Amino acid sequence: MAGHTVTRAELSEAVYREVGLSRNESSELVDTVLDEIASCLSQGETVKISSFGSFQVRQKSGRMGRNPKTGDEVPIEPRRVLVFRASQVLKARINAALAKLR
Repeated sequence: MAGHTVTRAELSEAVYREVGLSRNESSELVDTVLDEIASCLSQGETVKISSFGSFQVRQKSGRMGRNPKTGDEVPIEPRRVLVFRASQVLKARINAALAKLR
């Protein structure tokens, strides 16, 4: 099933249609919200959006990996990863939409 990627411009257009702000104000609003989410996550904070889900940054420790082509062991550096966990409301909505497609 091929998906469609939602862009900032499409989000701004949706805010413009639904809320009634000007296109510039809608664009600034979307940018401000996304920038705030990114800022909080970069500081290691958890971002929870009611009825949508939560974003959390987790620390992964370093480990030894293996190059699948050569079989050589390669060290993987410790890093932070972004994890998204969908809310029960979002999961129910996705599953309801999936049921309609069947």
